[in-house]
Amino acid sequence: MGAIDQLITELAKLPGIGRKTAQRLTYHLLQHSPEQAGRLAAALATVAERVRPCEQCGNPSEEQPCAICTDPRRDPAVLCVVEEASAVSVVERATEFRGRYHVLGGRLSPLDGVGPEALRLDRLVERVRSGGVREVILATNPSMEGEVTATYIQQLLVGLGPRVTRLARGLPMGGDLEYVDGVTLAHALSARQEVS
Repeated sequence: MGAIDQLITELAKLPGIGRKTAQRLTYHLLQHSPEQAGRLAAALATVAERVRPCEQCGNPSEEQPCAICTDPRRDPAVLCVVEEASAVSVVERATEFRGRYHVLGGRLSPLDGVGPEALRLDRLVERVRSGGVREVILATNPSMEGEVTATYIQQLLVGLGPRVTRLARGLPMGGDLEYVDGVTLAHALSARQEVS
């Protein structure tokens, strides 16, 4: 396989990038100077080398623990559970949320072979059991898998003490949290409800 085909193949593996888009990106990169391509390659290498999931919340960070987990102005007693790290930045941009996060690293999807052991559920239970968590906000996507994941987490946390809430309805079913507009997300977060 040639260098161009290899780059197209690698770009096509990215979410939301099909083969045609990967091909367009590759040829776009080829139109620019080798220095620009080198800067892109260096940035990718730096991220791969320096960024790791936060040991506490799972959010990608160069620091351990991350800046959110070490921020003294944040309430460690309120955890917002999200499927992917990209949702953290969405919540941060769209709301005034002042708690901390827990990134699962996916969602339950038996058809895709993603079971509870593939997610950071054991770490969530550890955080709750260690004490001090009074509320867990389930901010999984409003999809079938997101609902299953939220229900599973709610059952895991029964009897461990914290109040378990879910983002209010109004988020579109089948959508991804990272594509929801800020106003909708802010209303959904402020109108969260107890999970019964």
